[in-house]
Amino acid sequence: MELCLFDAAGVETRIPVPWRSLYIWHAYIPGLGPGQRYGWRVQGPFAPREGHRFNPHKLLLDPYARAVAGSVDYRGPVFGYPRDRGASPDVLDDRDDAAFKPKGVVVDDKFAWGDDRAPCVPWNETQLYELHVRGFTKMHPGVPEALRGTYLGLASDAVIEHLKSLGVTTVELMPIHQHLDEPAIVARGMTNYWGYSTLGFFAPDTRFATRGGDAVREFKEMVKRFHAAGMEVVLDVVYNHTCEGDAEGPTVSVRGIDNRVYYRLASDDPSEYVDYSGCGNTLDATHPQVLKLVTDSLRYWVNEMHVDGFRFDLAAALARGAGGRVDGLSAFFAVVHQDPVLSCIKLIAEPWDVAADGYQVGNFPILWSEWNGRFRDTVRSFWRGDRKVVADLGYRMTGSSDLFADDGRHPHASINLITAHDGFTLRDLVSYEKKHNEANGEGNKDGWDDNSSQNCGVEGETRDDRVLARRRTLARSLMATLFVAQGSPMIEMGDELWRTQRGNNNPYCHDSELTSVDWDLGPDARAMLEHVRRLGTLRKEHAVFRRRDFLTGKDITWLRPEGGEMTQQDWLAPQRATLAFQLVGRGEDDGFVVLMNGERAAQSFVLPPGNWRVVLDTAEGAPHGQVFDGSRRVEASSLVLLLASE
Repeated sequence: MELCLFDAAGVETRIPVPWRSLYIWHAYIPGLGPGQRYGWRVQGPFAPREGHRFNPHKLLLDPYARAVAGSVDYRGPVFGYPRDRGASPDVLDDRDDAAFKPKGVVVDDKFAWGDDRAPCVPWNETQLYELHVRGFTKMHPGVPEALRGTYLGLASDAVIEHLKSLGVTTVELMPIHQHLDEPAIVARGMTNYWGYSTLGFFAPDTRFATRGGDAVREFKEMVKRFHAAGMEVVLDVVYNHTCEGDAEGPTVSVRGIDNRVYYRLASDDPSEYVDYSGCGNTLDATHPQVLKLVTDSLRYWVNEMHVDGFRFDLAAALARGAGGRVDGLSAFFAVVHQDPVLSCIKLIAEPWDVAADGYQVGNFPILWSEWNGRFRDTVRSFWRGDRKVVADLGYRMTGSSDLFADDGRHPHASINLITAHDGFTLRDLVSYEKKHNEANGEGNKDGWDDNSSQNCGVEGETRDDRVLARRRTLARSLMATLFVAQGSPMIEMGDELWRTQRGNNNPYCHDSELTSVDWDLGPDARAMLEHVRRLGTLRKEHAVFRRRDFLTGKDITWLRPEGGEMTQQDWLAPQRATLAFQLVGRGEDDGFVVLMNGERAAQSFVLPPGNWRVVLDTAEGAPHGQVFDGSRRVEASSLVLLLASE
């Protein structure tokens, strides 16, 4: 091992490291301080057929670096093999690449946290909002121009006020770990804008800092301001793979430190990588040193950076045991569950990976909540008019007890979502039936093909008033479904502002207005914003929509449109895309009736005895506040919420 120090001019000084304890190489260098740039070189066999890819000619980033300066310049020999000469990945490249590689930076950890405290929002009161730091603030007129696209811009008063007006308690940040743009993306003149390509597991991404050297301090300042506003910060983290890709990818960090330890390799050919991530490699979370790296990183972000939880990208890959099967008792879960820090924060799984057996919704352990893909797909299908999903919708609206109750979890284990970063926005979900990803440069082959979307008669933008009215109605109904369902609702960035990506359901490589929130609000955007604010207030004021426990037969009654309770036949063979139920309030909370009509024609519903006041009607131009008894007409593709009235 050699520690490589770089001065301001980029001149390298190499220091041999002769000490090793318990397989860890270490050194103490007196006199080094904040701002020092450094890297590593590692001696060892370059024997890809045996799984070894050591190459001392390649500068390596410390996987524990707290900050990173620079990035990879693919014009240099940054691969372990002579890629630019058309050579095989099995051939050693002996050219030095230090001038083309990022360096770790020694940081000063001091920060005036003052009386900062984690808000510790109870799960049943949690309302999540997924956003991209740059995309959310880049065009915000209320954010000072110098701060747009940054951590500090995200923590500005205008942004926090907007989020609080929606009822948001917890912001879920798309990846902010230092990332690397993949060679194929760079070759197309684009960038990995989303950042799901981690380079440094401890370093905040410098692209979101006003100055690269201030990323750590500015990130902490952002968290502190959110906490002062009573809001939590959750990070979307990528520990399932790294930016080094497959055997043809660059050698920038752990590949050159110990390839066989950090990655899952094919048993019959260790020169090849097992790929459960779809990104070329998979970190081996069964190895103690990899588990240590991951958990050290997680604890660092909680203890030193004060974040409140994590959403784990492709979490099923982390759950795979030594044999490759997803295991709810895997080492990763065991380590997290016994950890005194990690077991006490918000843990959210994206409960799938790209392997055939990777879809694991409902199969994570008791401390975990999950992005509920079943909720997303069922709700979308219902509002397309699918009658076959009515029975499944009943489970989704009540916290998905079929997925989470049998292992001791609660409704909040279901992170309910209609849209997320990967897929259509809410507006596009009701405007496009096919993806339109041509601008990504991949022949429109990337992104999901099955989106359960609808275009209401016209693909894309239109001036047809009838089409536009139907789209607005559907979007309001979809959003209302999210808020009246049991579980933890999550809004995707800009859906409340009627944001479009012009039919692109995978704009991961665009740093442009396509992926930025447009804050110049037209009438439709202002109306949707008011709708979501109303929903946020409704959920906050009525505990019946945020139950801690699953509903019982005393808490809910399922209603037939013709009156009376639903029968088994109604569930097994629904005649209409309709669903209605009465929620019984507890204590001082009132009872509600929810009427959902996914049909293309209006439907009348017989109401339970008593007077019922309309709190919400998603139909175009529908008034609120009227009191009904007997029955209530629900327009096509509409949801009506009724409150018991004296």
